[in-house]
Amino acid sequence: MTEEYAASRYEDACALLPGRLRAAAMSISQREKARTEELRLRIGRALYLTTPAGETALPQTRVIRSDLEQVLDRATEYSRYTAAGTMAHGYLTAPGGFRIGVCGTALPTGPGAGTNEGVRDVSSLAIRIPRVFEGVAEPVLPELVEDGRPAGTLILSPPGGGKTTLLRDLVRLLSQGSAVCPPQRVALVDERGELAAVHRGRPQLEVGCHTDVMDGCPKHLAVPMLLRAMTPGIIALDEVALGADVEAVYAAVGCGVTLLATVHAASLRDLEDRPIGRDLLSSGGFRRAVVIEGRGKNRRSRVERLP
Repeated sequence: MTEEYAASRYEDACALLPGRLRAAAMSISQREKARTEELRLRIGRALYLTTPAGETALPQTRVIRSDLEQVLDRATEYSRYTAAGTMAHGYLTAPGGFRIGVCGTALPTGPGAGTNEGVRDVSSLAIRIPRVFEGVAEPVLPELVEDGRPAGTLILSPPGGGKTTLLRDLVRLLSQGSAVCPPQRVALVDERGELAAVHRGRPQLEVGCHTDVMDGCPKHLAVPMLLRAMTPGIIALDEVALGADVEAVYAAVGCGVTLLATVHAASLRDLEDRPIGRDLLSSGGFRRAVVIEGRGKNRRSRVERLP
């Protein structure tokens, strides 16, 4: 990914901001634009830019309530009802694949219901700037294929280590086909809207021409639906973290589907020390593990064979 491309994605995100905040955000250097990962808006505070080093305030900026309202209007193309489903989970996806985290006062569906129907009195927004690293999975792909077919694979790293980026590119490569593997029919469970960034039914990030995306649905509900309706050869899951997620893994394994999944862990030993990790490793659905180590330019991925 070039600095020019990264900076252009930042500028696209700035188009969601009101004029005076946009002018301040666009005044920084090309290098700073390329490094910025999020735009953070909090009522009564400065506009903050999130970089690998932390949050930096933009001088002479102060966010007011109408700024948040304008961002939401632009992100939903002035049709907020179309984003009501994901807003109830605290986020929405804007054109271009920008995922916007939303904080405010939750509106519960009823006493003791345990679910929300939306957010009112929005107090802060986090505009995440996705950047597609096409080709990042190419070095590991040959080690994940046996006799022309992909092996079930777990992708491991600590939070923020690049698991989602690697999974997205692996899905793209398997879906479109390559020299080591013919095109595969992939079902992608994008529970949090970070893998494909679907906006009004269309993925904003490239995930391949033979990929079907189930967006905004919990894994334990999405997997049975996909198994019944889409006959996938591969199911891809991001961030397996709950007992219900593991149940979805077992359902897919029982139907003979190849699985790709990410999980928070620094190493295989770290994974084995956790109940969720032990359940995943004993499911029979995984024969490879990709362990991502390091940060930034020092980030490396290595493949380990599982028993």
